[in-house]
Amino acid sequence: MPLKKRVKRTQTSSADYPQLTFEQAIDLVIAGKRAEGLRERTLKDYVKSWEYFVTWIRGNYDYETLDKLTVDVFRNYINYQKYDAKRYDGHKYISSDQQRVGLSDTTINIRLRVLKAVFNYLEREELIEVNPIEKVKLLRQDVDLTNCLSKEEIKELLRQPEQKDYVGFRDFVGMNLLLDSGLRGQEMLSLRTSDIDFQSRFITLSAEISKNRKPRLVPISAQVSKLLLQLISENRQHFKTDRIFLSCYGEPLGHNQFNKRLKYYGLKAGIAAKKMTCHVYRHTWAKNMILNGCDPFTLQKMGGWSDMRTMRRYIQMDTKDIRRSHDDFSPVMRLRGQN
Repeated sequence: MPLKKRVKRTQTSSADYPQLTFEQAIDLVIAGKRAEGLRERTLKDYVKSWEYFVTWIRGNYDYETLDKLTVDVFRNYINYQKYDAKRYDGHKYISSDQQRVGLSDTTINIRLRVLKAVFNYLEREELIEVNPIEKVKLLRQDVDLTNCLSKEEIKELLRQPEQKDYVGFRDFVGMNLLLDSGLRGQEMLSLRTSDIDFQSRFITLSAEISKNRKPRLVPISAQVSKLLLQLISENRQHFKTDRIFLSCYGEPLGHNQFNKRLKYYGLKAGIAAKKMTCHVYRHTWAKNMILNGCDPFTLQKMGGWSDMRTMRRYIQMDTKDIRRSHDDFSPVMRLRGQN
């Protein structure tokens, strides 16, 4: 008797693909991404961005399944975000009169990246026939040369925290640590006493804390090491936890909460034209490390960038830096100096 060949199923029409509702789609993606090891905070961002998109879809189209979506739908969504969406819409502390119209290009691109990740996953798992967002490109963004703090601004900012107060001293330590180490905000706020070797002055970031899931060693200065020891000693007098950055009630300090403190000090210092976030402090650290002579490969290792191209975006030089570098290293200027 001849052996029967096993019949393989081939998908030949759109009928072979399930008609996924928006809810089914995000549930499948979240389950799959969780199995792939994505962190819970990243999955929450997926859900939030998806909810923004679905809310807009239901307000403008009579669609309930993904197969109805086209490239034009996503382009209309981009235009809505850019020109009509309200920033801080629904925020309990910001009234509708204070809300600005139009989201930033950065925010729009963040949401688009999430949508692309969702549809790429569904396409890879053969749950959709056509990826409707595949041809949609991210918005082009101008390079921001104001995303770093000057030396004068840093000095003024460090004068603002009231160091006699626990919260003020904690903030002062955090600001110094960010400028000294280049840690990401969440990495710094997740630190525990056991993560720091005060003898060698190295912070050990575990893969669990590090953004790219790779452990790394981050050096700190003697001055910042001393400040951290003082904060740890202060914590031990009041709280029973080995976490370093805490609220005045002994709870872990949140990223948004600390960014609000940085913004508060920026306003106090009269620096209104620049953003005040942990990310800006990290930019400032990276730029100053390069200007002070640190080689790019060492900086990449300390900062935890997996790609040199990502790191280069952090180091934007303004015209004053470019002028100084040119005058220091110009062959013509050096030849004149030898005469």
